[in-house]
Amino acid sequence: MGRAVENCLNASTISAEENVVRQILSDRMAQVQAASAVPDPEKEFKLTTSYGRMILTQKTTSAPLTEPDNTVINGINLVTLTARWQHAGVPQSKQIQFYVYRSG
Repeated sequence: MGRAVENCLNASTISAEENVVRQILSDRMAQVQAASAVPDPEKEFKLTTSYGRMILTQKTTSAPLTEPDNTVINGINLVTLTARWQHAGVPQSKQIQFYVYRSG
């Protein structure tokens, strides 16, 4: 019975931790999308959460997409956000990618 309770507590902690990570990634994505400038090519944030230290990296690359008629669409960037942290001494990570259009 004690093992079952311990497993439930561990699962609950992991779920709460992942919710924090998802919220951090979502918040950063909203900031990048709301900004008027082209996102930085590379940026790193060191965050302290209730679950410990987390490193959030942002990488931006040009993503020229092509229309079916071979017209190149300029101004589109692929942004990759990666959160890295440790849970019980084991490295963890979660990543999202999204496109951002900036004319210019």
